[in-house]
Formats: sequence, C-alpha cells, structure tokens
Amino acid sequence: MTTAYDFTADNIDGSPVPLSDFAGLPLLVVNTASKCGFTPQYEGLEALHREYAGQGLRVLGFPCDQFAHQEPGNAEEIKNFCSLTYDVTFPMFAKVDVNGPDAHPLYAWLRSEKRGLLGGRINWNFTKFLIGRDGRVVDRFAPTTKPAGLTGAIAKVL
Repeated sequence: MTTAYDFTADNIDGSPVPLSDFAGLPLLVVNTASKCGFTPQYEGLEALHREYAGQGLRVLGFPCDQFAHQEPGNAEEIKNFCSLTYDVTFPMFAKVDVNGPDAHPLYAWLRSEKRGLLGGRINWNFTKFLIGRDGRVVDRFAPTTKPAGLTGAIAKVL
C-alpha cells in the first residue's frame, strides 16, 4: 500500500527530501502561490505549524504556478516572499505541477486518494490534504477552507 511517506520531493533549495523523514507524523500538504487571493492563508498555515509542531504536525508547502500564473517567482523569490511577508518557518518545497502529465508523483497520488467536489483534479491554489500518522490521506480541503477551520480535523490525527 502506498503512503505519503513513499515519495521524495525537492525542498525549496533543490535538495531531495524523502518524505519518509516525516514517517509517523501527521502532515498538512498544501499547494501554495504568492500572488493569489488565498495567499494570506500563509499566515494561518504558519499559525497551525507553530501551534501543533510540538505534537507532530508538519505543514508542507508546495508552490505551484498552474493557476493563472500566480506563482511566477523562482525558488529564491518564493523563499524570500514567504519568509519576509509571512515569517514562514514550515518546510517549503520546489515549485511543482499538481495536475496534468507533469504533476509531481505525490500530487498524482493525493488526487487519486481523495477526490474533490469536481473530481480528481486540484482546482486552485491552497487545496489542502491532511495525512494521518499512517501516511494515508484523511481528508481534502478546498482552497476556501481557512487554516483555522482545520483545527478539529488536525486534533483527530494528533
């Protein structure tokens, strides 16, 4: 059985990170963008990270430029934006595709595990996947779901 921990993704600096490094920890995987109406959710995601990291939760940000070119920057620009604008300290990864033939394998798997209201595709930035300690997808949340609205679901996986 495949789990989130079976994948590897490059971090924002380009180094490969086996997600098995997070084995046994709940994850909140989010496709992000710096120029989106939902971009202020970085603040809420960071708040979740700071509140629940001590209990094991890891927020993982995956910049994506597939929606209206809302993540045009390179890795350094994204890293600086996240740090300087929202004081992001949770792990950020290299820009990925979340849909289509070039979708990162993690996202192809996430989409197959938990379909959204409009099917398996990711429909916009800040779609969130909650992964349990066993590495399986527990739930999928729409971009409109604010991070503060995830506390009940997070509490169940901690």
